[in-house]
Amino acid sequence: MHTWPGSTYPLGATFDGNGTNFALFSEAAQRVELCLFDNRRREKRVELVEVDAYIWHAYLPQIGPGQRYGYRVYGPNDPAKGQRANPNKLLLDPYAKAVEGELKWSQSLFGYQFGNPLKRNDANSASC
Repeated sequence: MHTWPGSTYPLGATFDGNGTNFALFSEAAQRVELCLFDNRRREKRVELVEVDAYIWHAYLPQIGPGQRYGYRVYGPNDPAKGQRANPNKLLLDPYAKAVEGELKWSQSLFGYQFGNPLKRNDANSASC
């Protein structure tokens, strides 16, 4: 998928009439993937390579309103320091203007394993 550098502002997904700018703040991230979903819930990942002042960003031409998306963040996983980066977990955009669908609660939504909160849970949460 063709991407352009985009802009750090505004945060979230912003459509300009031709495409959408995606911008996400993460001080802990070492790598970020934008995950786009089609109507059949198939996932296409786009690595965000531009980062300025801890804001990961990209502009995707011809992506418009209604596009379902989330993020996968790679980085430290050190629960003792409050860091639980886990790319197996699909993250909602904290700056999203809308959220669609129903959540199906399961252990895959959690970054830790039930019964052992210090053990990482690597189940993919995207199917929930």
